[in-house]
Amino acid sequence: MKEKSIELLNKAVADELAAVHQYMYFHFHCDDQGYDLLANLFKRTAIEEMIHVEQLAERILFLGGEVEMVVAEEVKKIHNVREMLKLAVQMEESSVSDYNKWANECSANADATSKKLFEALVEDEERHFDQYDDEMENLKKFGDNYLALQSIERSKNIGAGGE
Repeated sequence: MKEKSIELLNKAVADELAAVHQYMYFHFHCDDQGYDLLANLFKRTAIEEMIHVEQLAERILFLGGEVEMVVAEEVKKIHNVREMLKLAVQMEESSVSDYNKWANECSANADATSKKLFEALVEDEERHFDQYDDEMENLKKFGDNYLALQSIERSKNIGAGGE
């Protein structure tokens, strides 16, 4: 019973660690291209995913398990913003689907606390999905001008003595 929850929680740790790595990679590249809004969105999301890792690890340790700090996937070397957002949406959709299933499995194994943790994670992942989906819509609506405006805004700030 506990073993199944620990297994699922560790799968989630691996997924969250992969998300941290992927989103920080996207953050670095968006920042380098001057896309501050997107860079900050990826960075904030990566930090939230780190918090998820911590929550999952705490639960695993409470259940007497070992936290497996294994990353589920290698970082995909994507530099195109549309492709970054497309992957981010897919990652969040996948997490929502997995965490919903895993919440039900924990419930079936009489582990209400792990079930609640997965349900809380679903809420966060759905919010992330919505944010990335909104950014994809902005790109569709405004095209590359949307990215150009972010870059121009950074240049204006730097020119005015900001960062």
